[in-house]
Amino acid sequence: MVSVNPVAQKILSYVPFLLVLIDLRYEGVKCGQDEGVESHLEMGKKLLAAGQLADALSHFHSAIDGDPKNYMAFYRRATVYLAMGKSKSALPDLSKVIELKPDFTSARLQRGNLLLKQGRLDEAESDFKKVLKSNPSDGEEKEAQSQLAKSDEIQKLVTQSQAKFERKDYVTAAAHLDLIIETSVWDVSSRELRAECFIQMGEMGKAISDLKAASKLKSDNTKAFYKLSTIYYNLGDHEMSLNEVRECLKLDPDHKQCYSHYKQVKKLNKQIQSAEELIQQQRYEDAVSKYESVMKTEPNVPQYSHHAKERICHCLAKEQQDVSRAIAVCSDVLQSDPHNVNSLKDRAEAYLLNEQYEEAIKDYESAREQSENDREIKEGLEKAQRLLKQSQKRDYYKILGVKRTAQKKEIIKAYRKLAHKWHPDNFQDAEEKKQAEKKFIDIAQAKEVLSDPEMRQKFDQGEDPMDPESQQGGHHQHFHSGFQGFNPFGSGPFNFKFNFQ
Repeated sequence: MVSVNPVAQKILSYVPFLLVLIDLRYEGVKCGQDEGVESHLEMGKKLLAAGQLADALSHFHSAIDGDPKNYMAFYRRATVYLAMGKSKSALPDLSKVIELKPDFTSARLQRGNLLLKQGRLDEAESDFKKVLKSNPSDGEEKEAQSQLAKSDEIQKLVTQSQAKFERKDYVTAAAHLDLIIETSVWDVSSRELRAECFIQMGEMGKAISDLKAASKLKSDNTKAFYKLSTIYYNLGDHEMSLNEVRECLKLDPDHKQCYSHYKQVKKLNKQIQSAEELIQQQRYEDAVSKYESVMKTEPNVPQYSHHAKERICHCLAKEQQDVSRAIAVCSDVLQSDPHNVNSLKDRAEAYLLNEQYEEAIKDYESAREQSENDREIKEGLEKAQRLLKQSQKRDYYKILGVKRTAQKKEIIKAYRKLAHKWHPDNFQDAEEKKQAEKKFIDIAQAKEVLSDPEMRQKFDQGEDPMDPESQQGGHHQHFHSGFQGFNPFGSGPFNFKFNFQ
């Protein structure tokens, strides 16, 4: 027989006592844990009833952490998730409840309803049938039967909608899908199919709405983001197209379709932004060149060519160098879009520069019909009307034979040439001399007005600085830079002294 060391014997004598202590401590911990779980459940229930959902959720989290097999804690947390509109989070909790307590009818009925809303019809029907077999209450039985019938009807509609879609009867297919989505509001596949119907029907706004919903309902839905991006792109909205394709690449950086489309949209977007920056800087010629590049980058989507022409029309009208081209480009835009207010305003401005006042008035009036409160249109129309009236009297640009965009050097040059030609001393016949005198005065006045920035601005606004009536009772402004010492009403010989400055 083996002898036991006295010390070891003494230690062994304490073992039963230690085991009792450990057991008591374990029971105390277990008891404390149970009390903690129940406390969290009770507090969570009160907060849920009070509508304090976030605080209730926190207590149910703690209850589950304390007892991962407490089916009621999962059920209560699922109830909070549903109240918060977080059905995706509620579904796993309801499944856990059913796993822990398969005969919990309320949980199974709620899970069936969620599955029905998601369009998971077979799974939903399975839950409803099990509810009916599990001795449900009258209310639960009635609801399960109703939902089961609804699920059967949706199954038929799904089959019919797919058949109609395959036959390209998109209107009928969309009508069936409307009925499906009324019940299965979170059904991604039905929304995507209805979006495709809308695309084929040309109802892009409705297609976008369904695809946006589909992109939120399915967390990794690169297909929806790609389709959204292409729709926006074909509608001419390059910025929204870029936003959506970026969302696709966030989910899958290696997505071939999205990456290829991203490069195209990014290039086009950059060109358009650059062109608009050049317009802001009044670098109109460079902006025209940039918008011409836009049309080369995307020649197949009419919206971009149309937009580019509209902006080129604007640039040419503002640049004032090639008025004829401005009118031609603006007219091209208006041929396809007769009510385009911006192009009507720009063409009217070009017509003014080209001294086609009646045409300018017509464009401004058409623009006003589309935008009654536009101050720019009102002022432009008033100016065109003044210039038309003015052109029927005396036009200093026509007198000198220069364009309204002429620089001061061109004006002086034209004046010198005409002043030499129409100097009264060049004429011997009394009648010819008299006509030359009048012509010479007009030439000198034209030079006086057009070489003075302030007077020229007044004239360009439809006011004649040399006309007392135009000055609204003001005095005739005398001029003397053209010649000195000339009295057109005197009887003595003319003594013209030219100052060609």
